[in-house]
Amino acid sequence: MRGVERFDSPGRGRGLRVTRAFKVGELLFSCQAYSYVLSVKERGFYCECCFTRKEGLARCGKCRKACYCNVKCQKADWAMHKLECSAMTAFGENWCPSEMTRLVARILAKKKTQKERSASEKILLIGDMQSHVEDVDNDKREMHEGDVAALHRFYSKHLDLPDHKDLLTLFSQVACNGFTIEDDELSHMGTAVYPDVALINHSCLPSVIVTYNGTSADVRAVRDMKPGDEVLISYIDLLYPTDDRNNRLRESYYFTCDCQECKTRSKDKVKLKVRKRSEPIEPEVIDNMVRYARKIIREFRELLEMCEQSLEEMGAVFDDSNVYMLHMMYQAMGVCLYMEDPVGAIRYGEKVVGSYSKLYPAHSLNVSSMYLKLGRLNMGLERNSVGISALKKAITIMEVTHGKNHFYLKELRKEAKLTKK
Repeated sequence: MRGVERFDSPGRGRGLRVTRAFKVGELLFSCQAYSYVLSVKERGFYCECCFTRKEGLARCGKCRKACYCNVKCQKADWAMHKLECSAMTAFGENWCPSEMTRLVARILAKKKTQKERSASEKILLIGDMQSHVEDVDNDKREMHEGDVAALHRFYSKHLDLPDHKDLLTLFSQVACNGFTIEDDELSHMGTAVYPDVALINHSCLPSVIVTYNGTSADVRAVRDMKPGDEVLISYIDLLYPTDDRNNRLRESYYFTCDCQECKTRSKDKVKLKVRKRSEPIEPEVIDNMVRYARKIIREFRELLEMCEQSLEEMGAVFDDSNVYMLHMMYQAMGVCLYMEDPVGAIRYGEKVVGSYSKLYPAHSLNVSSMYLKLGRLNMGLERNSVGISALKKAITIMEVTHGKNHFYLKELRKEAKLTKK
């Protein structure tokens, strides 16, 4: 890990900093996963071993669930897949461990056979990851208890499980330090643990971004960095205002951010923009609408009618660029896609992407993924020029976040050329 070192970050604890200059888009380092697991929902679409998406994957001959590129990938994954193969067959439809339980089982299996420090632990051992087990509330503890029970039920045949206390600590560590592996449109593919990447602290003004190349994590600069600068990522969605971001950080990671953006709240006014009226809207009305928006977002159940009603009600006070309006429009876009209404999805997506470009930091995956969705939707409707334009905007961002030679970019360039013809 040349150019990067571990240090004690003031007010943050352990962290990483650079020892040389890095330019925007430059790769700081790549990290193999200590352990990873493909989402059950993605089985049949991706190889369980390398996470390659392709047609004609070969199924495991025993369970008929796991799929692989070839015999090489199947053999490479067998040490992990055997934890589940016979159990899936034996339990049938009753086989239902959570994704976190599946990942923890794989971590335990690797620990059992591991004889030396792994390639993903160059600067931090997996056992030294922060757990916050003492901060876990009753709801999360109950969830972890359920995961522990599932671990005993589905994996005890192949694993010698640690005592209950150690298992709860491990589940807490994975909850705080696990990474969601996402595709180019930010769709969930699986979950993994990268100890060295987990050492990176949070900021709402991040200096780097994490993207995925198969099951490996790439850490790239999203702003120019000079020697001594701390390596910082965002743990959360940065679209939302300061209070919302910090509520999420406290709930999931047990701290409050004190970065410059959180101190100044410089973007909150823009993110919470309200309608212009001849008579200004009272602060109490705005506060009430913020509470309503938060409530409706929590309770939202993907009903387009509910989206439209909520947008109409919130739209009486909030501007279309208000983050709560954007959240609901994004959900409405998802509902349209589910209902196979691409025209409706494009209508909402076009409203969202303009504001995303202004509210998210430069080189945001949230912005590139929206351009990808709009590009592909328009191409599906044979609106080729509009589709190519959106794809090019996505490619411009992804050349920084993923590197110009990433296979996503190669496929996108082919996609744009084929469409152009």
